[in-house]
Amino acid sequence: MGWRTWVAAVMLPVLAAGTASAQEVSHVTDYSIRLAGFPVATASFRSAFDGRRYSIAGRMDSAGLADILANTHGTTSVTGVLSNGTLRASRYSMSYRSGKRARAIDVTFRNGNVASASIRPERRRPPENWVPVRERDMRAVVDPISGLIIPAGSNVCSKTLPIFDGESRMDIKLVDKGSRPFSTRGFEGEVKVCGVRFVPRSGYRKGRRDVEYLRQLTTMEIWFAKADTVAVYAPVYARIPTKLGPVTVSATRFGG
Repeated sequence: MGWRTWVAAVMLPVLAAGTASAQEVSHVTDYSIRLAGFPVATASFRSAFDGRRYSIAGRMDSAGLADILANTHGTTSVTGVLSNGTLRASRYSMSYRSGKRARAIDVTFRNGNVASASIRPERRRPPENWVPVRERDMRAVVDPISGLIIPAGSNVCSKTLPIFDGESRMDIKLVDKGSRPFSTRGFEGEVKVCGVRFVPRSGYRKGRRDVEYLRQLTTMEIWFAKADTVAVYAPVYARIPTKLGPVTVSATRFGG
């Protein structure tokens, strides 16, 4: 699992967060994605909530220099129910194509546990240093989208998210780094700033330099804004340093 795959698996869900209310709500959010300050992609996502049921779907497309190097498109979606103030997925999917390379992931959940998971194309033969995903790794987990929408009643930046993205099991540890002002179309106010630590558990190549690089990073951040229509926090900004420069995702429209 290289850093590009991890960014695709984690940044797409960051982009997909939206808002909800007790009545049916449709919400569109737009984002700008940059690498070392240069625009590399745009994204647009729609969230729909109808009572206890929710669905989130989005699309990301390469732009600027990235589009010249490798035309890239990605989609992600999740459906599930609201349970005790949290989002519990029933199905999560993610697919992307970059040049000639393509991958599609589909996961179904039952009561917070993974019921099934598929990847296309399948990995032909795991390398010797592959850390396999065990059955216990797929219990009491969340998908990458629903896990990043956090009820306002909880401490946003003091928790560990047990993420399973269909191939890899990882912990995303959030640490409180205070608050700061943030403004974009549809939002202006204070946001929660969380430091992020990446802890791979299984479904990756042990000892790979890119995985170890992410594991050792202490400067990743995600910023959460409170949605006006419901008591949840959702990401409006994320920053992941890479050896090529920081990848940043910033909301250009949120709730507007």
